[in-house]
Amino acid sequence: MKSPTELTEAFRANGLKVTPQRQLLFRLMHGNTMHPTADALFSEASVQMPGISLRTVYQTLTDLASMGELRLIDVGAGAVRFDPNVDDHHHVVCQACGDVRDVYVAGSHELRIDGLNGFSVDSTSILFHGSCARCA
Repeated sequence: MKSPTELTEAFRANGLKVTPQRQLLFRLMHGNTMHPTADALFSEASVQMPGISLRTVYQTLTDLASMGELRLIDVGAGAVRFDPNVDDHHHVVCQACGDVRDVYVAGSHELRIDGLNGFSVDSTSILFHGSCARCA
């Protein structure tokens, strides 16, 4: 994900309004490795800026995803999570606490898939399930 300053410029270049609330969200997501849900990000933002709306959080995250600045990931635990790491990577999720981490799988782009029957694959997403060090 770009720096908060670069995101501010990108929003303006795309004709999107830049507010103090959005700038806070840019800062909270930049370098965030926790893959937060919108609700978790809203809770964190509310501590720093009481009165920020959940709608603003959702809209900003949606705009960032549309711009390719973050990914929406579904790890099967209910709520969609937001990942500012747009590099080619995959995820591991703790089945006990729900913690999600980035993992890199060498050769994943070279996997041979049988049974596609006419499907065209655009991307690969590998999700590993297990226990994190705290829960093991």
